[in-house]
Amino acid sequence: MLDLLLTNARVRTLDDDRPAATAVGIAAGRVLGFDGDVADLPARAVVDCGGAAVVPGFGDAHNHMAWFGQSLGELGLEDVTTLDGLYDAVTRRAADLPADAWIIGSGYDDTAMGAHPDRHGLDRAGGGRPVWLKHRSGHMCTVSSAVLRRVGADSAAVGDPEGGVIVRDGDGTPTGLLQERAQELVTALVMPYPVADLADAIGRASRVYASEGLTHVVEAGIGRGLIGRTPVEAAAYQLARERGDLRTRVELMVAADNLHPLDGHADDGIDVGIDLGLRTGFGDDRLRLGPMKIWLDGSLIGRTAAVTEPLCGHGHGVFQNPPEEMRDLVVAAHRAGWRVAAHAIGDEAVDLALDAFERAHRELPRPDVRHRIEHAGVVRPDQLARFAELGVVPVPQPRFLYTVGDAMAASLGPERVGWLYRHRSFLEHGIRVPGSSDRPVAPGAPLAGMASMVERLSSGGAVLAPDERVTAEQALRAYTVDAAWASHDEHDRGTLSPGGLADLVILDRDPVDTADRGIDTVEVLATVVGGEAVHGADAFAGLAATASGGGA
Repeated sequence: MLDLLLTNARVRTLDDDRPAATAVGIAAGRVLGFDGDVADLPARAVVDCGGAAVVPGFGDAHNHMAWFGQSLGELGLEDVTTLDGLYDAVTRRAADLPADAWIIGSGYDDTAMGAHPDRHGLDRAGGGRPVWLKHRSGHMCTVSSAVLRRVGADSAAVGDPEGGVIVRDGDGTPTGLLQERAQELVTALVMPYPVADLADAIGRASRVYASEGLTHVVEAGIGRGLIGRTPVEAAAYQLARERGDLRTRVELMVAADNLHPLDGHADDGIDVGIDLGLRTGFGDDRLRLGPMKIWLDGSLIGRTAAVTEPLCGHGHGVFQNPPEEMRDLVVAAHRAGWRVAAHAIGDEAVDLALDAFERAHRELPRPDVRHRIEHAGVVRPDQLARFAELGVVPVPQPRFLYTVGDAMAASLGPERVGWLYRHRSFLEHGIRVPGSSDRPVAPGAPLAGMASMVERLSSGGAVLAPDERVTAEQALRAYTVDAAWASHDEHDRGTLSPGGLADLVILDRDPVDTADRGIDTVEVLATVVGGEAVHGADAFAGLAATASGGGA
């Protein structure tokens, strides 16, 4: 007995053994078979797809789910293009709040506005309230004088915290802009967040993700650290799952700040880790621990990425901690059984990550471990072969090219634009590239990310590094096959194959065959995880009326 039979579909399986089908049979959360293999089997539910396209469920290899979910309830600044517009938005929010209430906003972009807001402007706009506006990069924020006073950073005499910068004016007075780990001065005032509140935020994010066809995401850093919400953050994901609000499969990266010395047996070689020796892989196919996440440098749009040659008008960027200290931690985590995800945007930070992985493999070979470099934003030609040699997985975010590509190109200069968020060069070196978004730093809809892989257009209309463009099918594989492979899940998901998880997306048309019409205009009709519709269940009956033509 099948639980679900999809018929009259244009199925693109991405399985080379059977690339296309017209019917899919699902039982016990997995694909049982296709076409004639399942056509005569009884089914509890039969859905006529009306010629709609069916593809494997999308994965996002790097996102910030709790952060995004919280941002949905904050003052949204993503579309603000002028400082006056930002201050006006703060003033409108202040009018609805008590005199001592915090005003928290997220997603502002100084490159769009021409400058960062400053403490004095926020003081006026917020009526003296504590105002905390988070930059879209997550690597900086701007606060009002009330916040600076509370954290003890409102005078020229205050020094910078390690790994962070308190930006100052010509007189040495803090402007309100806090970069990198200086942000922790503020987060210490509001964190930890309650687990129940975070579970609510995760549920909000999960509904959005399901509507976009996402069936698996990797949460890029929980617990203590740069973007963590609470030291017990995993409990929020467990609670969301128990409530039935977690509609996507989730892999949790554990931020390096959570690792500490462990007193295991000397023969184990586990010197650092988290309590009980839990590590990558603990959990199940719905919720499990993924890599250890370590931040090596800053951001490109924040001009804090560590680069070998200075960014135009800005210098070499910053490392989050002393390089040797971070290298040692990567090696220790590798020895303890973790897969490691190293945030490295600038090419100097990429060198540091590759050196650490090389040393780790030399000291303790772990075949096919699939360590990762998150972002890999600026990669020199000579570094490509090292990625391949070491088996390191680059995890770039293609939608950055559209949202902030012009600003990144201006920071790098024309000589280095070709190194920006590469894709085709990695493929040509035999390196798999999973699709990801870094949401909420950039919009996270997978189909829009695929469009950016194919087009590489900036919002200003420039084609950035056209030689790095890929085909529509390669873009689709990045968000399906390669995203699954990066998490060692290729035997369970990423393709539609007999015995594999029944994670799939029903679309109004095929994103490969109709790519010339714009992949980002393809509509998600329904999303299925483990054979259960998590989005669009009520749309099944109308699929025949809404699906457009075309064949796989």
